[in-house]
This record gives sequence, structure tokens and C-alpha cells, in this order.
Amino acid sequence: MRSLLRRFLLLLALLGFPVALGLAPSPAAFAATDEMMLPVPTVTIYPGDTIKESMLRLQAYPTTYRARAAVIDAPMAIVGRTARRMLLPGEPVPVNAVDDPRLVSRGTPTQMVFEENGLVITAVGAPLQNGGLGETIRVRNTDTNRIVLGTVMADGRIKIGGF
Repeated sequence: MRSLLRRFLLLLALLGFPVALGLAPSPAAFAATDEMMLPVPTVTIYPGDTIKESMLRLQAYPTTYRARAAVIDAPMAIVGRTARRMLLPGEPVPVNAVDDPRLVSRGTPTQMVFEENGLVITAVGAPLQNGGLGETIRVRNTDTNRIVLGTVMADGRIKIGGF
């Protein structure tokens, strides 16, 4: 008797009976979730431009949408970053098309700071590579021509030693 009841309930489930009773989600419930919202530029953004929130809008794409490369899915992941290549209006933004803003540029004289136990020593250095906040880069001390490693600070100076 129990096996007959199980078969009957299984048959009702296969025929969509739970949907009719409201026990399972209806197809209309799935319709709202079959699209995703991706941030896209509203204007052409050129390499080196800092991306502002006013340059973006959300655009709907089907969940089956597959871009050629991984794309950014949140506007706040783009705002304040720098475009590495041209970003076209209405096109999703690939992850590798944006970069953190550079605080230090290669070859531009920059102040180096060494701090330890209250001792502060400053010198001028020439970065050998571009650097963003918190990145460790190589810097040539212009007085001694020695190459040292330093961390880029928020004010554009490079902290030497005391890692």
C-alpha cells in the first residue's frame, strides 16, 4: 500500500501537481531571475581615464550570456579605477581592462622615506616601475644610484625599510 502511495505522489509531482497547488515555484518566479545586471559605460572611456560613477549604468543580460573574457559585475568594482584600454558604451567591462590608479610613475622623481624608532630619513628616488597604493616597487636612490625596494603610500611617497 505504501509503495502504491509513493508511486502516486511521484506521478503527481512529475505531472506538475505541486506547481498547481503553489507548493513549488511557478515559471513566473523564474522569469525574474533569468537575467543579470552588468555595469556598462555610457560614454567612451579612453586609456588612462579615471572611471566615475556617472560614466556607468546597469544593463540587463540573460544569465546565459557568456562574454569572451571575465567581466566585472558590480559598479563599485570599477569606480575610481583607471581604464587600461578603450571601453565602449553599452559593452560589459572585462576584468583585465581596468587597473588601480597609479600614484607613482616610472622615472618621475619621488620622495623616499625611511622611518624607524623615531628616526626619519628622506631622499629623492627614481621609481623603476609604476606603482599603486600598497605595491612594492623598485626605486633607484638618485644620490647613491642604489636600487632599493619600497612600498607606495597614499600620498605618493615611497616607504623604504620597516616592512
